[in-house]
Amino acid sequence: MSELTSRRGLLFGTAAIGAGALLTGCTSNESKDEPAANDQPAADDKPGKQVTIGFAGPQADHGWLNAINDNAKSRAEKYSDVTLEITEGSNDTAQQIGQIETLINKKVDVLVVLPADGKALTQVGLKAMRAGIPVVNLDRIFNTPQAYRCWIGGDNYGMGLNAGHYIGEKLKGKSNARVIELAGLDNLELTKQRTQGFDDALKNYPNIKKVARQAAEFTVESGQAKMAQLLQAQSKFDALWNHDDDQGVGALRAIEQAGRDDFLMVGGAGALSAFQAIKQDDGVLKATVLYPPTMAASAIDLARALGQGKGIGGMAEFEIPASITLYSAVVDKTNVDQYMPTGFK
Repeated sequence: MSELTSRRGLLFGTAAIGAGALLTGCTSNESKDEPAANDQPAADDKPGKQVTIGFAGPQADHGWLNAINDNAKSRAEKYSDVTLEITEGSNDTAQQIGQIETLINKKVDVLVVLPADGKALTQVGLKAMRAGIPVVNLDRIFNTPQAYRCWIGGDNYGMGLNAGHYIGEKLKGKSNARVIELAGLDNLELTKQRTQGFDDALKNYPNIKKVARQAAEFTVESGQAKMAQLLQAQSKFDALWNHDDDQGVGALRAIEQAGRDDFLMVGGAGALSAFQAIKQDDGVLKATVLYPPTMAASAIDLARALGQGKGIGGMAEFEIPASITLYSAVVDKTNVDQYMPTGFK
């Protein structure tokens, strides 16, 4: 997940176009009988120059990270002119650096890298760029723009902002409303950004007070344990924002065990289980704010466009942008069917 410090003052609750849809016009030639979740009519459906893309991500030890790998693989398979060289993925920075150096030595045309640690992998990004291999930096950002040609990733501040506005609108007619927050790992910059966005949104609603915050660890087990503590400490509140749908599975278990249904819950990221619960609409989970793993599919689109010297369809520019920040759309029962195909397990 991103450690970018971007802050986008985007409004809440609107259904944003999927990440893949933003970029399918690059040089798309997907099979018409096997549409991807976010496919749109292609601006250029003819295969172009053959491009070998090297893909290096961290170990898929979280539902979202596994979805990143799946999105990259499935997107590449849709292109007859793309060969994907994919590494096993590792959370060990030295091992990931070695994997990327192997891809550099293979002389791939473009690299897509989701670094386990952006700061630690900056030098290998620079090495690739100096070797003439453009780098698409996915989500966790390198320390310098010189280490990548294009960055694409999510908006952590925007997640918090949109979650806060959604809750604020739901509670704006209630006096002395109380909300609580189940955050992620506090040593990550992304967690601080999500909390900051949430707090900034709540400033627009003077009737709402955040009365408690507990940090979990992005796991089912930590979500259940920390949510149980919050429920025990807070006998009455009106809304909960949970930063991550994986830890939200555990949080929902704790809520069910406590027999609580007197508040609304908003999740984060876009897991399939969250979408299903929102659609069923028989529990506390009413919405989730996206941190879309479809960004990996879009990164493949960008890499292909770079390898073929093309821009993005629908834009006047000859070159692809230097950075693309995805929108953290709010998904609730009004639009959940649209996003269901993008939900990760």
